[in-house]
Amino acid sequence: MTLRIIVFSDTHGNYSAMHKIFKRNGDADLFIFLGDGERDLDSLRVQYLDKKIVNVSGNCDFASLTPENDIYMTDNGIKIFFTHGHKWGVKYSTDRLFYKAKEIGAQIALFGHTHCRYYAYEEGVHILNPGSAGAPRDGKPASYAYIDITKDGGIFCSHVDL
Repeated sequence: MTLRIIVFSDTHGNYSAMHKIFKRNGDADLFIFLGDGERDLDSLRVQYLDKKIVNVSGNCDFASLTPENDIYMTDNGIKIFFTHGHKWGVKYSTDRLFYKAKEIGAQIALFGHTHCRYYAYEEGVHILNPGSAGAPRDGKPASYAYIDITKDGGIFCSHVDL
């Protein structure tokens, strides 16, 4: 069986975009939100009590008690490091994020903050930014991403236009 993870970020008050992601991906096993829209996510959690949702806070999630970085471990041992990214210099480089993932043995590193889609695979680490679901800055449509993890540990990442 394949584990389907939906990754989204930077909704900035666009509740309908966030809701659309959940409606489109009702069969997903996990939703990871990378910050800047935490209040809307809190509202959405009430509608989707049966969904597994994890998140970190972003630089615009004021007075949040949610951590800025977190780690999720899948049942088959894939480690995912996820952060909003504003404390990791991601607007300039993903190097610090990559080295943190290597240091902790993560196979996937997720970040938001830039509002731009990004994907790279370096030395066994998938580095992914889903883009912004609410306010993209890369000239592309609003987006999110999915990660499929196969039972034997295969990892496939892709962006999706919202």
